[in-house]
Amino acid sequence: MTVRVDETDRKILKALQEDAARSLDEIARAVGSSKTPVWNRIRKLREAGVIGRQTVELDAEALGFEACFFVLIRTSEHDAVWQGRFLEALRARPEVQEAHRLAGDIDYILKVRVPNARAYDAFYQALISEVKIHNVTALLSMEELKSTKMLPL
Repeated sequence: MTVRVDETDRKILKALQEDAARSLDEIARAVGSSKTPVWNRIRKLREAGVIGRQTVELDAEALGFEACFFVLIRTSEHDAVWQGRFLEALRARPEVQEAHRLAGDIDYILKVRVPNARAYDAFYQALISEVKIHNVTALLSMEELKSTKMLPL
């Protein structure tokens, strides 16, 4: 289903990105509308897939996940069977917060959140035991300067 997103929809989406727990009344006030049209627009945007699942942001460090690694992966395998096994291995690992297939010298980059370097090593050992990987480089993030899922609406 294709949906046309107008300026009011963008205002609603911006309000939801800022705080999805806001009440429908608050969102309606913020966009200068009433509840029913705002609710109908939100429903339409959900049905069209513009709005996905809603979740909460957790503080990783407060929960003991103090190490964030960016893992650069080069592989000599590019067939569908290998890619399927690799994707399955990534999906099975909750430590992997993001995974991207890249153009250029590096084939994949992963964002891996773990309690410490020892936990990263356990993740790494498990991954390479399941999937053949040519080269892995792990970069430890010393400080997160910016992180957002918000789109610039």
